Amino acid sequence: MSTVEAIVTGVDFVSMPTQDIERAVAFYGETLGLERSAYVPERNYAEFETGTVTISVVDPVKMGIGAFAPNTSMLALRVEDVAQARAALEARGVSFGGDTFDTGVCHMGFFADPDGNPLLLHHRYAPRVPEG
Repeated sequence: MSTVEAIVTGVDFVSMPTQDIERAVAFYGETLGLERSAYVPERNYAEFETGTVTISVVDPVKMGIGAFAPNTSMLALRVEDVAQARAALEARGVSFGGDTFDTGVCHMGFFADPDGNPLLLHHRYAPRVPEG
């Protein structure tokens, strides 16, 4: 445990790069069913709410902030039932990589958005056991 006073108090948003803002808006809003809280296509971004962290979808090239490259770290999306959520997304055309993974404390289903940003459905069914 750290004895240093915390500076960071939370996570406000994560950024998901896109090459096509319209396609990304359709995916996060219609396919995943997330609430859209901001959409400014002329400024090349949109935001979606997950209940804990905002997903900010941006076109970095059109915003002039860099080249497009998909994220390399997965974003875990909390769901009540991975199998049920996976079936609903598969019915909406989402492809998953492999079977649902059971870690012994959670279930995970791996997929990606249309730009190749890695996502996963996640449900923890057992309490986290503290180390040491």
